[in-house]
Amino acid sequence: MNKPTLRLPLALAGLLATLAALPAHANDFPTVDRVLYVQECMNGRPGPYYEMVNKCSCALDALAREISHADYVQISTAAKANSIGGERGSYIRDTEMLQVQIKRYRELQTKAKSGCFLGSDPR
Repeated sequence: MNKPTLRLPLALAGLLATLAALPAHANDFPTVDRVLYVQECMNGRPGPYYEMVNKCSCALDALAREISHADYVQISTAAKANSIGGERGSYIRDTEMLQVQIKRYRELQTKAKSGCFLGSDPR
């Protein structure tokens, strides 16, 4: 009789442990990258400091729900490098896979910023 009653708490404990690990996996952005994103987002945006910190943090949280940190690093780097002129930048501009990723990144950013009431990028 003890075995069936013991199985339920063990199964419940296992389920809770699995659920507790999900947010950590889905939100794997290191603190330094969070800070840098928020600072970049706030740069040049008018508005009260506290309000902009919250809006830009909201945008990063929304972005982090959609992509992993590793994917973020790859596609945000490609998006920034897309504007490099000359031969060096042509590698980024001429690689179809990177252009698809850049488009996805911009769409994710637009969605995140819109959902957090940031509007368009002032730059």
